[in-house]
Amino acid sequence: MAKVLVLNASYEPLNITSWRRAVVLVLKGKAEKIEYNGKSVYPDFPLPTVIRLRYYVRVPYKDIPLTRRNILYRDGNACQYCGYSGNDLTLDHVVPRSRGGGEQWENIVTACVRCNVKKGSRTPEEADMPLRQRPRKPHSSLYFEVDKYIKSGKHQEWQKYLIGGKPR
Repeated sequence: MAKVLVLNASYEPLNITSWRRAVVLVLKGKAEKIEYNGKSVYPDFPLPTVIRLRYYVRVPYKDIPLTRRNILYRDGNACQYCGYSGNDLTLDHVVPRSRGGGEQWENIVTACVRCNVKKGSRTPEEADMPLRQRPRKPHSSLYFEVDKYIKSGKHQEWQKYLIGGKPR
């Protein structure tokens, strides 16, 4: 069954719904098609893969818990210094705790044991170990669900809406 990404009027991801529900929202004028594939449900009506609501929906803010599992998932279960992906991954503070680095999304990355020991209590710049990607806090709990579909290869067009905001 095909899934459709639902965006708020501000282009931030809200939900993943069925194609039937998405088609009803579009036909009722409550949403517009942003992305669609070549398949048709009705004559001359391509099946949407991303829709955007015409009116902004206020959603209560849900804080995403900073857990080992969520950090590993965000970083693709790979070391952010060398790219190693295996079972013996650790978490590393970009700015070490001994230097005032806190426990926040932007300061913790996945690292293999080897890179974690090599970096020690230095910053990545001091250790000459650049990060593969800048750590950031996911903007919503939907991030992980949407990311699963993208990584499975089913909905690559969702990638540009994952971080939030209108694609450029």
